[in-house]
Amino acid sequence: MNVIGAMPIPMLQFADHEEAYEFIWNNPNDQYLADLRTKYELEKLVAGAKSDLDRVRIVSAWVSGLWHHDGWNTPKQNDPLYILDQVQKGEQFRCVEYAIVINGCLNALGIPSRTLSLKTADVETREFGAGHVVVEAWLRDAKRWTFADGQWNAVPTYKNEPISAVEFQRYIAKDASRLRIEGFSRKNKTIYFEWIAEYLYYFDVALDSRVVGQSTPQRLMLVPSGAPQPTVFQRNWPIANMAYTNSARAFYPTPVLVSED
Repeated sequence: MNVIGAMPIPMLQFADHEEAYEFIWNNPNDQYLADLRTKYELEKLVAGAKSDLDRVRIVSAWVSGLWHHDGWNTPKQNDPLYILDQVQKGEQFRCVEYAIVINGCLNALGIPSRTLSLKTADVETREFGAGHVVVEAWLRDAKRWTFADGQWNAVPTYKNEPISAVEFQRYIAKDASRLRIEGFSRKNKTIYFEWIAEYLYYFDVALDSRVVGQSTPQRLMLVPSGAPQPTVFQRNWPIANMAYTNSARAFYPTPVLVSED
């Protein structure tokens, strides 16, 4: 167990068995993603990148700088083009919208990614602040998942290697000194680790991770071994359309892009 500041961080345990879930991602040539890529010149934005991790960092930094976080403002539509249009009109949004836009931009660049909902251990009983939303992207060149938090512009690495959300929790708990976040001072890293650590308990994603046009609301939650399966969010909101697994292997597939129509 590691200690960040004055707070001990236990390392969560997950299973590693095979389970079959059907995950779906966009083809980057889908019209919506092509429009997003063209309108915001995303290929030009990442032109100097040498790796997919660089591309994730560049996109995360760009989106993170577009507006100041507003934890209360919810857009009328939850797709990247609409959110970006509203931002150009002066609107500011939540962590959710940072994740939605980063996710859309990465998929438009051919990097399969997904929005990832994080939940605290007391998600069922806490009245407020039990969740946070980030992105995980599959790095084709590294064959690894990487975590990206647009609200904080944080893309952590461990020994300079990209890490998933589950790996991030593990290293915060056991070896935080070797975690690195570009642009973060030691003090800012400690502040962020203290803040994010409690959210790295339950993890859930949509099985249909397409940016628009999802065919099913079914989601999958990764639950630590021995932990209960939450069915309510912040006392009042039922958690619906959720399957549960303890298997980190099942939660982290190798993405296969859908074919063009």
